[in-house]
Amino acid sequence: MIHPISNQAFFTKRWVLWALFWSNALGTIYGYYWYKEQLVYTWMNLPLWQIVFVPDSPTASLFFTISLLFLLFPPKGTSIALLAFRGIIEALAVVTSIKYGIWACVMIFSATYQGQDMIWQDWMLISSHLAMAVEALLYAKWFRYGAISIMVAAGWTWLNDTVDYMFGVFPSLSRLLMDDLTAICIFTFILTGVSVAAARLVIRGQHNRLL
Repeated sequence: MIHPISNQAFFTKRWVLWALFWSNALGTIYGYYWYKEQLVYTWMNLPLWQIVFVPDSPTASLFFTISLLFLLFPPKGTSIALLAFRGIIEALAVVTSIKYGIWACVMIFSATYQGQDMIWQDWMLISSHLAMAVEALLYAKWFRYGAISIMVAAGWTWLNDTVDYMFGVFPSLSRLLMDDLTAICIFTFILTGVSVAAARLVIRGQHNRLL
């Protein structure tokens, strides 16, 4: 039987954190590349302020990548601005990684259920997005965000949902799912709430939290 303390010590070893950092960093770069056509279209045809709301999953993994740097190089000092920045980034990392990790998997399986063939890229996306949700839940206990940061992350993520479905900049979907857009919109908003609740529950009762 593996002792819990030994298990925790393994996940916080620097080589493990560095391995996660580079895998998430490379995944983030690939994620933005995956969105390149939608980013270019938004840049050329839509108001520029909307572009920040286009790449959902890679931005989530970017937040998580930065959060890993906070674990690798814990900031020194008690600057309120730095504490607030760290707390918000880490809360965003957990909320958005859980949310978009699950969302992508559900969308792929939903399209498959409606008749779309599953290809190897789909399995790659499922495994990578599932890993996003799992690592966020796993590492949240070492992050330092608190209730205020969770509220900020919740507000930003629901704003993202609103922009996505009000202005049509949501992630590209299978054509088989386009007639289910209203249901997907409702599911997306609910999933944000579930992700916010999960981010709060995983730190419940823990002390020494930031804002």
